[in-house]
Amino acid sequence: MKNKIYPLQQRKVVVVGAGSVGATYCYALAQSGLADEIVLTDKNEDLMQGQVLDLVHGQTFFPTVVIRSGTINDCADAQLVVITAGAAQKPGETRLHLIKKNAEITGSIAEDISKSGCKGIMLIVSNPVDVLTYIALKRSGWEKGRVIGSGTVLDSSRFRHLLSKYCGVDVHNVHAYILGEHGDSEFAAWSMTNIAGISIDEYCPVRGKCSDWKHQRQIIEQQVRDSAYHIINYKGSTQFAVGLALVRITGAILRSQNSILSVSTLVESDFGIKDVCLSVPCVVSDTGVTRIIESPLSSEELASLSHSAKVLRKAIDSL
Repeated sequence: MKNKIYPLQQRKVVVVGAGSVGATYCYALAQSGLADEIVLTDKNEDLMQGQVLDLVHGQTFFPTVVIRSGTINDCADAQLVVITAGAAQKPGETRLHLIKKNAEITGSIAEDISKSGCKGIMLIVSNPVDVLTYIALKRSGWEKGRVIGSGTVLDSSRFRHLLSKYCGVDVHNVHAYILGEHGDSEFAAWSMTNIAGISIDEYCPVRGKCSDWKHQRQIIEQQVRDSAYHIINYKGSTQFAVGLALVRITGAILRSQNSILSVSTLVESDFGIKDVCLSVPCVVSDTGVTRIIESPLSSEELASLSHSAKVLRKAIDSL
């Protein structure tokens, strides 16, 4: 009896938006070997075609993958659709200032993706990402776990980088999360922060480097919040680190890794929060967010999360 041969499942990713973030994500994704096919689409056809041509000229140097331009109809059989389209944040502008510019753009795209018959996951990257994730969820009509935002995955990486520098250890041994809004009301979950399994509050006194750890914590947390503003002031946009953060989320989805990531998702009852999208520890797999990890945050951290939710609720209500 011959063995039955099953066709290989194609890992297809559609990227909506060929700007600096979308193109950089495609560049990083192509080198990762995660996707079998990457489709880039944008209303600016010249930009789209130029980015695709630039990418395919490098195919000699990274794993085999199909890279091409396409349309929103390509979402029909995509495992993942990543939305990076929208107005970019300008110097002196907060992420929430972008809300009126990008709300209708993202909502319209989400509706088009839903109409295509897509059965995959929608990942929102455009800012303000938490508000736009909520809008995309409502406009698409999808289950809440299938529409997620990039949230504070990048902010958490920035946090770990700063802690690794300050503590003098490999960043891979630092475990820490930024939660709440991807924006000015975000906060560091210090109660969840550890170095090689040792809580940060225990590790730092043992190392004996800082005389005022509480003050130093405030400095580090503010540096994380200000990171994007500094980069935008220096060069106009962020792209490299966010591209890599998106590849990390993509890997969790395409490889069904059940990774715990601080993506933005609809919170309906956890942490005492209702009907708002923001970043909390989530299990991310091939079906999107499968569950929220309700970590035992301190009373101060719970208050910060509640404040973040109120900021975002106000922004949503303004629409």
